[in-house]
Amino acid sequence: MKSLFVEYKPFLAFLVKFLLFYIVFTFLYEVYLNQYDKAKNEVDAISISVANQTKTLLTFMGHPADIVKNPNEPSLKIIYNEKYVSRMIEGCNAISVIILFAAFVFAFSVNLKKTLFYIVIGGLIIHFLNVVRIALLTYALYFYPENETLLHGTVFPLFIYGVVFILWVLWVMKFSGYGKN
Repeated sequence: MKSLFVEYKPFLAFLVKFLLFYIVFTFLYEVYLNQYDKAKNEVDAISISVANQTKTLLTFMGHPADIVKNPNEPSLKIIYNEKYVSRMIEGCNAISVIILFAAFVFAFSVNLKKTLFYIVIGGLIIHFLNVVRIALLTYALYFYPENETLLHGTVFPLFIYGVVFILWVLWVMKFSGYGKN
């Protein structure tokens, strides 16, 4: 049994670090979310910020956009060309994706300073590309509403998770210290 532990020690260390990071930061995020009353349809500040950044991007691209609080649920309506096209819920803000990304990077780390720097830069990249994703999805849904299931359920999740996967591969192969061994 001891030889199995020794043999799988790197994997077990990765698993423990990953799970601890993921559980702690998911718990902290849930504590943050619990300050908002879903019964009153309150939307968290991060989601509001992401929605407003999406509005800014759509407007910057020359398309009139607005964000309106949904009175019927804790979400924000994205109005595009004066038409209600999509809604922004808490799950759209990419915080859960960033926590997953960061947990993997942290679990595969050797140098804490380099790890934290990569997590911050990667988190910012994911956040920025998520805003682009939401803007492009809004644009696509405006012109192709009949493809909502394909666009929202397949194409755009592949976009964000593809970026996360590439960032993970870069971390392991180039920056973590493991790729050189």
